[in-house]
Amino acid sequence: MDHRRIAALGCFVACMLAQGCGGSERGSFSQLGEGGDGPADPGSPPPGFDPAEAPAPSPAPAPAAPVDVVYGHSATTLYKLDPKTKNVAVVGNFDCSSEVTDLAIDESSNAYATSFSAFYAVDLATAHCSLVASGSFPNSLSFVPKGTVDPASEALVGYVGSTYVRIDPKTGSIKSLGTMSGGYVSSGDVVSVKGGGTFLTAKKTGCADCLLQVDPATGAVIQDYGSVGYGSVFGIAYWGGAVYGFTDAGELFSITASGGTVTTTPIAMPGAPSGLRFWGAGSSTSVPAAAPDGTSFPVK
Repeated sequence: MDHRRIAALGCFVACMLAQGCGGSERGSFSQLGEGGDGPADPGSPPPGFDPAEAPAPSPAPAPAAPVDVVYGHSATTLYKLDPKTKNVAVVGNFDCSSEVTDLAIDESSNAYATSFSAFYAVDLATAHCSLVASGSFPNSLSFVPKGTVDPASEALVGYVGSTYVRIDPKTGSIKSLGTMSGGYVSSGDVVSVKGGGTFLTAKKTGCADCLLQVDPATGAVIQDYGSVGYGSVFGIAYWGGAVYGFTDAGELFSITASGGTVTTTPIAMPGAPSGLRFWGAGSSTSVPAAAPDGTSFPVK
């Protein structure tokens, strides 16, 4: 288990015991910087009421528009990837109190991050961190769609080893939801998309950094797509029928699957800083589930 996982897992287990819980795609790299008497009949309009002057009823809330960006990060810096052009840009440096270990983004592009000692809300435009709670938290995070864990709202979930947990974004409280079987443990990250699937990088004997489809309600394994061909894939995101991988070695690549075969394609980052290491990634649950040509990642 890598340095990031060992530190986070040790802290998390202590917290749980104490609380009783839970061809190459090209791109470019650039820097970017809430009395009186009433009518006799309560159902009748007041005197002088003109129906034509009544306000129009409020329209039903529109569904979240698809988001055309995914995010990756090192321990200290937030990056964004345009999945259409494959351009990578720096958003900014985190001002969290310790190194950031993962990121999750809901359907409205509200973001949250964990570090070795705290849980934060994050501004995706500036990388500014706002402390929600101190303590130990999972380092694989994602929101899952409404109707999976919670019938009324999206849920923030994560894995610590093989244990699947839910985190309250308002308080940071943690609740266990289930456990993966089959000898799998999380090796990196989890990501989910409405109308698509929920995916996890995991390892077990004979397979390091395999890509799994998991049940967003229980965390159980649905299918194993096999090895992604990269090591220490600490971050994954999703957009338009593809999973995007971010490694501790600073590698960025896309993952597609067809006919039971996983294909990875590297994404170049000209001008990337020397020694770049990705520690996590995230994408909104409202990103497009399918590519513009209708191709989607195969799920059960």
